[in-house]
Amino acid sequence: MIPEPSAPCGARTPELTEDFLAAAAGLLGPRGITTDPALMDAWLTDWRGRYTGRALALASPATTAEVAALVRLCAAHGVPIVPQGGNSGMAGGATPDASGRAILLSLRRMNALRSISADAGQAVCEAGVILQSLHEAAEAAGLRFPLTLGGKGSATIGGLIATNAGGTQVLRHGTMRAQVLGIEAVLASGEVLDLMTPLKKDNRGFDLKQLMIGSEGTLGIVTAATLRLLPAATGRTTAWVGLGGIVEARTLLRHVERAMGETLEGFEVVPAHCLESVLAHQPSARAPLAARHAWNALVECVSPAADDAALREALEAALGAALEDGLIADAAIAASDAQAEAFWHLRDGISAAERARGPAVQHDISVPVERMPEFILAAVPDIEAAFPGTTALAFGHLGDGNVHFHVLAPTGAARGVWEEAEGKTVSARVHDLVTAWGGSISAEHGIGQMKVDELARLHDPVALAVMARVKQALDPAGLLNPGKLIAAPASA
Repeated sequence: MIPEPSAPCGARTPELTEDFLAAAAGLLGPRGITTDPALMDAWLTDWRGRYTGRALALASPATTAEVAALVRLCAAHGVPIVPQGGNSGMAGGATPDASGRAILLSLRRMNALRSISADAGQAVCEAGVILQSLHEAAEAAGLRFPLTLGGKGSATIGGLIATNAGGTQVLRHGTMRAQVLGIEAVLASGEVLDLMTPLKKDNRGFDLKQLMIGSEGTLGIVTAATLRLLPAATGRTTAWVGLGGIVEARTLLRHVERAMGETLEGFEVVPAHCLESVLAHQPSARAPLAARHAWNALVECVSPAADDAALREALEAALGAALEDGLIADAAIAASDAQAEAFWHLRDGISAAERARGPAVQHDISVPVERMPEFILAAVPDIEAAFPGTTALAFGHLGDGNVHFHVLAPTGAARGVWEEAEGKTVSARVHDLVTAWGGSISAEHGIGQMKVDELARLHDPVALAVMARVKQALDPAGLLNPGKLIAAPASA
């Protein structure tokens, strides 16, 4: 059981704080903990710049044993813990509140890739391993890790697990949940939950591994994982396609699925406004097609059993048929990996480019794939009519029913002010629309602190009650990532 806090929340004395910090320094050593603002400040604001908090200290343990010892110490002193990976999350889930009572627990020093097995198709790595580093290590072993996203250079494995991250390959390979074969996590009691051994068949009760995935550090702190790897691809072909509308994009998706089968790995949609924003933001970028198209699709096919030429020929035939049928207006197939990467840079650069244009509120939503075009066609004019001067945009992973629905503020709106005022009303309306269409207000970014109130408002009350009971059972003192994912009881 977790010991009772030695002082009530908000009643910590300077003596207790000094005792705690001295004990933490004894556990972690000089590299393992700091209170130096110059070293802490960069990690106290989220990637989007919407949330800034304070922390008692920044702890950086180097081993699972150190994490466990630190958690036990925090439990004994009643110190909340905010776990953090690469600090590249989109929902403020790794940022402490303004009280300064919590410690920020960084997993970045725990970055060992313990093993890669080509025979088993598995990697064992610690929570602080950067996604791009895992990609490179897998490639060197003739394998690949089938999850990628724009922030692969900073996102960590622990953070990806904690948020059940998605990305551009979910269409074929699933979210992070599907990639995790085993997990190691430190519970609020300081006990280590060791479920690292992967078994295809195991019916010994609840799947506790899956409970940890997507829990955003509120049930336990992920310290390591066993991940699945796939054979390296021998064939890859990528195309940029111009379309007249989002409905045509869905029809093209089904057409390419039939023609390319399981080789279809990515299908992203990009409206003209988003492409133009990226081209303006990145002067060296070039539009893949000569003419402007209302919508664009980025299509990628990958296979471990075919070469580039064979895949290219098959995709050319599929797109040629679509062009003859009037389904698409134009298409360009990448002639090299460099050109394919240039296509992806356009897609990955949308969020940064739209952010540079001015204030906006971003929504990571999903509805059933077959309903997504109609949702976009209904939601965009609804939002723009309800909030004059705004521009609503949808882009992203049409293939798995997840788009990023951004609403740009009217011209002249003050950054940071508009988001906190009208922006919150905009988001509530977007979330109401998504819920009415049978969708989710969080498809891949998590709930964090940004959407915790909206989840409480819109999610099934029975599901929320079950989540709260699980949280109470595993973290009765409420010290793990407080204020994230699960709303505090009204009496708290």
